[in-house]
Amino acid sequence: MEETWMIVNSLAAKLDSHFDRSDEQRWTVQALKLQEEAGEVAEAVIGALGANPRKGYSHDWDDVRKETCDVALSALVMLARMGGDPRRFFDDHLRSVAARDTGGAGPA
Repeated sequence: MEETWMIVNSLAAKLDSHFDRSDEQRWTVQALKLQEEAGEVAEAVIGALGANPRKGYSHDWDDVRKETCDVALSALVMLARMGGDPRRFFDDHLRSVAARDTGGAGPA
């Protein structure tokens, strides 16, 4: 997981170095990017189901998985761009959700 956060922080720093705007503007643009990626998941699901008569089966479930990874990565990059300690914030939130939704059950 250490490598994951190194990559996320590197991507966040690179984006910030190319976008000289206020924090709120950078975060807003990243939120829009996150939404764009979520739309690509939807597009891939529609394609995997062949639900668009014009395009047919344009995607497969691996495409859906890849697009879902893009959503997760975009969310982590946004968290990193917002400053502080994104890894600690994410870990604390994950534990909070686990305690709420699994009764505190940890990994098996």
